[in-house]
Amino acid sequence: MTLQGLSRFFGSDVVATRPLHGGDLSEVVRMDLSDGTRVAVKRGPLVGIEADMLRRMASAGAPVPRVLHQTGDLLCLEWLGETPASPAGWGALGMGLRTLHAARGDHYGWPCTYGFGRVTIRNTPMTDWPRFWAECRLLPFLPALPPAMARRVEALARALPERLPATPAPALLHGDLWIGNALFSGSSAYLIDPACYYGDAEVDLAMLDLFSTPTQAFHDAYGAGDPARAERRPIYQLFPALVHYRLFGASYQGLVARLVQAARI
Repeated sequence: MTLQGLSRFFGSDVVATRPLHGGDLSEVVRMDLSDGTRVAVKRGPLVGIEADMLRRMASAGAPVPRVLHQTGDLLCLEWLGETPASPAGWGALGMGLRTLHAARGDHYGWPCTYGFGRVTIRNTPMTDWPRFWAECRLLPFLPALPPAMARRVEALARALPERLPATPAPALLHGDLWIGNALFSGSSAYLIDPACYYGDAEVDLAMLDLFSTPTQAFHDAYGAGDPARAERRPIYQLFPALVHYRLFGASYQGLVARLVQAARI
């Protein structure tokens, strides 16, 4: 279905479309309808999976844009007006993430694979968390790394049973929580562009820390964590760094190297 073809579903003509920022991995546009409605429309091969993820997050009570329609490679979402982050917005993000993480699964992973562009993300369901992190989040990247770095990442993967908890609560994760995937709107905050799976809640917190500095309002709303979280942070941050290395090249090699060093391998 084309964007113009969506007018039959919404009952109004499409009068304008405008590309939106953040479309590195899929096309994202704002669609204006003749009745004044605005809709966010994404086009990509995995939008059906994304729609299922958003519905699961919504059923957990997490703040996400409402799925209006999904067909083929098109996903139509509720339009949310974006504003600069505020203390209240950061607090809302912390509360929303805490609500998301309160939803539990009975294993780690997700029912299907996902992907970021050309990078396939394995989500094989498992009941052993260190094994999941090794086999689905670290080891798949070894062939793309320089040999010396690959050996260090492989050594870290072998050491995970001593470095990560064996059976943390399998929280529902956003899975790609950098600041660009938090949409602030007034005193509210929404989680967008998910890559969900069940795992250690610290994963989302570690990624948010990697590319931004959450405010105290966020931490107050989310709640205190395990004091030992800092020791695990670089291990969890290594996964998004490896994804960025695969997607965007050697400019991220330094980040990967720093995180491997911080993980004490």
